[in-house]
Amino acid sequence: MPESVPVRCPSCRRERRFTVPVYPCACGAPVAPPLDPRGTPTAVTHRVWDEEWVSLRCGACGREGEWPRPELGCPCGTVVRVPVAGGAPGPWDEVVAAARLLHRLGHRDVRRARRCPPKGIGLVAPGLVAHVDPGGRPASLRDVECLWLTAMIRSARGVHFSRAGYTADARARADSLDIPLFTLDAAHTPRAVNDAARAFTAPGTAP
Repeated sequence: MPESVPVRCPSCRRERRFTVPVYPCACGAPVAPPLDPRGTPTAVTHRVWDEEWVSLRCGACGREGEWPRPELGCPCGTVVRVPVAGGAPGPWDEVVAAARLLHRLGHRDVRRARRCPPKGIGLVAPGLVAHVDPGGRPASLRDVECLWLTAMIRSARGVHFSRAGYTADARARADSLDIPLFTLDAAHTPRAVNDAARAFTAPGTAP
């Protein structure tokens, strides 16, 4: 059974039971955020996208994933953020940088995809699918083909961002599929890698 703990609303001071959410890892094992019993619940007064997620490691396979920070809705109208033990924000600088570029190019309503790609984080917008890989290994041919398939199913344009660059066969495949590839430098600035990316960011190409 999922863990259930008391949480006191910081606004009305009423105490309510909170059931810890359980998320499915890609391996199929359940992952639950460890709550901090000594932490203080806080009211969510405004949303900051890169603070909405917590990095959790699966105890079964060791895979690290990004999951929503646990929250509780109080009847008084306050949204209460429940403190997590050892929960650090995930690698969102790269994701925020990618989302900002897409927004600057005219793609509105950029948000996190409900289903994650095999590596990294997925973003979606109307007519667009983006994969952001903040890992330390170059994106592979499989990563590019996975993005292409996801975009094709959604009848959308696929765009890929990678902190560690791309393998030679991944670049070749992206060129053949006209998929824009970007790297993210130490300052999290997206850099166009191929002609498709340069065309994607050219003036007058916004949707």
